[in-house]
Formats: sequence, C-alpha cells, structure tokens
Amino acid sequence: MKKIFAEKNLFIRVAIGFALGIVLGFAAPNFSISAKFVGDAYLNLIKMMIIPVVITAVFCGIANIGDRKLLRQIGLRTILLYMVMFIASSVISLGIANIIRPGLGTVFENMPVYEGEVTTPTVASFFGNIIPANIVKAAADGSTVSLIIFTMVFAIAALAVGEKGKPVISFMNSLNDAFRKMLSYFMEVSPLGVMSLMAFAVAKYGAGIFGALAKYIGTCWLACFAAFFIVMMLPSCLYAKVPAGKFLKAFGKIALVTMSTTSSAATLPTTIRVSIEDLGAPEAVSNFTLPLGCTINMLGGACSFCCLATFVSDFYGVHFSFGTIVSLIFAAMLLNMAAPGIPGGGIVLGASFLSLLGLPLDLMGPIAGFYRLLDMIFTTMNVEGDVAANLIIAKSIEKK
Repeated sequence: MKKIFAEKNLFIRVAIGFALGIVLGFAAPNFSISAKFVGDAYLNLIKMMIIPVVITAVFCGIANIGDRKLLRQIGLRTILLYMVMFIASSVISLGIANIIRPGLGTVFENMPVYEGEVTTPTVASFFGNIIPANIVKAAADGSTVSLIIFTMVFAIAALAVGEKGKPVISFMNSLNDAFRKMLSYFMEVSPLGVMSLMAFAVAKYGAGIFGALAKYIGTCWLACFAAFFIVMMLPSCLYAKVPAGKFLKAFGKIALVTMSTTSSAATLPTTIRVSIEDLGAPEAVSNFTLPLGCTINMLGGACSFCCLATFVSDFYGVHFSFGTIVSLIFAAMLLNMAAPGIPGGGIVLGASFLSLLGLPLDLMGPIAGFYRLLDMIFTTMNVEGDVAANLIIAKSIEKK
C-alpha cells in the first residue's frame, strides 16, 4: 500500500481511479452524470496552474543555460534545428492523425456535441495578437503564447545584464520549484478527478468511448514511430553517417530508461553516455545540446499535441481551418518548452493546449487514465529527438 501511494506511482492510483470510474459509470449512470462537478473542479485546479507553471518553466529553461560562450557559437543553430524538427514531426503527426481520424467512426449512445466556438485565426492575426499591449491583461485572459514570448525575452534580458540579473534568476528558480511542488499537490487528486470524468464519459457515451480511446492511443504510437524514422533516424544515418544498426541499438538502450522512468531529465545521464560512447558524438557538443534539448526540444510533444487536437476536434465534430493548424503547431512548439517535470505533467500541458484552441477539456480525464501508455512513447521520442539533433549539430560543426 505504501508503494502505491509513492509520488512516482501516481499513474497506478490514476489507473485505479480510472477503473473505478468505469464501474461507477455503468452501475450508477445518473449519479455519475450529476457528480461531474468533481471532475470539473479537478480540471479547474489544473487550469489554475497553467499560467504560473508556464511562465516560470520557460524563464528557467532559458536563464539556466550555463555556457553562454558555447550558446553564442552553436546555440542559434541548435534552436533552429529543434524548431525544424518539431515542425516536421508535427506535420507528420497531423498527417497520420488525419488519415486514421481516431475521433471518428465510433458509435456512441449519445453523440457528443460541442456548442462552443474554436478559435480560427488567420496567420496574420495570430502573429499580430501574440504581442500583448498589457501583459497583466494577457495573463488574466489566459493568453499563453503571448506570455511565453514575453517570458523568453525577459529571461534573455536577465542573462544579458550579468551579475545584476542573478537575483532575478534565483528568485524565478525558487518560484519555479514552489509552483511545481504546488502542482504536484494538485496532481495527487488526479485519481478522484479521473474517476469522476471517466464515470461521466461512460454514463453519457457508453462503451463506445473505449474504442475511441484505443484508436487514439494507437494513432499516437504510430505517429511517434513515423516521426522517429523520418525526422530522427534518416537524417542521422544520411547526414551524420551513423549506421542504422548502431543508431537502433543506441535507441534500444535509451528507450529502456525512458519507458521505465517517463522522464527526460532522469534519462539525461544515459542519453549523454550513449551519445558519446556508442554514437561517437563530441563530448563538448553533447554536454551542451543534450541538456538544452532535455529542456526545450520535445518532438514527442509535437506528436502528442497534434494527435490530441485531431482526436478532440473530431470527437466533437469541429473543423480546423488552415490558420488554426498553423497556430496549433506554433503554439505547441512554445508550450512544449514549459513541460513540467512532474508525474502526469503532460496532462497539464494537454489541458492548456485544448484551452488555447477553445476546445473542451472533458476528454483529458479519460486520457489521463491511459496516460502512462502515452507518456512512455512521448518521452522516448523527446529524448531520441535530442540524440538525433546532437548528431546533426556535431556533424555540421565538423564540416565547417
């Protein structure tokens, strides 16, 4: 019993809540529908923490970069590569998700209907609105992307003023730790929230919800494998000249750790060792790009957000315009920089992403019950993306 209640085993408690929610949904459907307020309260706790967690995580991710000389030499190149790989992974994931359409084709007892309005900006209006006239109002309105951009510039400015900026960085690091601890407290009520939301989903939609979730999970795994081979393995083999067998062997070593810990940070020592010893990456470059990638390069997150957006929009019969798709990818890229390093942190970002698009959050409860299965592959793709980027950067420096 003590092991079940350990912080690292939150997913076990969530799975128990998920199972109890299924039983409750079938056994007492009327009660399950009326008790949805418990799940709504859980989602509100998560939404309450989105802005503070995003701001402090983005600031600390940039401000804590140690070697600024190396940052000037290869930092811009590395970050541009991360962006290109993220966009490519997003496009591939959207393609896979739109072929499979996991939110369609399932028979429900009550067809889900969404009466709200999805934000459908043009490309011009999106980029015009991300610069807020009032940063306090942007925070109050939940304008996440605007806050991320402001925070990025703020972090760079704090680094630029040298010694005078250190107290600000120290304060933000402390604030980041406090917010993450606060969020971890709220995540402890996830089993109860998931139970309520799952009971509601079963009571309202019937057994069809399980078929939709199974298709969604399968779509996420397929999108991740497609992105792995096209965005990570092919450039590493063709450009960095790493033999395919050696790359896959290294992938296996890293995947054993990522799938058991579901933590990029916990895998970092293994990632650095395998990159240097097994793949022959330069130590100086690896010690810079891999920790940086662990913070801001989330290719698994690209697959996660694109599949989630497609699944939820199809589930509610919502159509995305081209402008929304462009803003979706850009928003996903910025939000992934704020990935909280806590169990189930992806659930928080998923809720933030859906909120940004104007989509309902109800499905985050059922998804949370299976999230461990998703987190395993998303974390693996995050880390493998860092490894591939490290090899490409090292080769580009070697060619100069």
